[in-house]
Amino acid sequence: MLAGAKSIGAGAATIALAGAAIGIGNVLGSLIHSVERNPSLAKQSFGYAILGFAVTEAIALFAPMMAFLISFVFQSHKKS
Repeated sequence: MLAGAKSIGAGAATIALAGAAIGIGNVLGSLIHSVERNPSLAKQSFGYAILGFAVTEAIALFAPMMAFLISFVFQSHKKS
């Protein structure tokens, strides 16, 4: 029963990857719109977009880390 619960928990932890993908799409989509509106600020906008991408990707890396922690690190403690 514990193994099943760990599998469900690890799977639920990876759902955050979908949110990160949506966030990265929003960042890059906003970059395209801002460069289209004001091409003279393209370099500055690109720097902000890279920062937003990095922050979103860092959050996305926590999801597989939590899934691995749930799957492998947390062991059941049986009393003898």
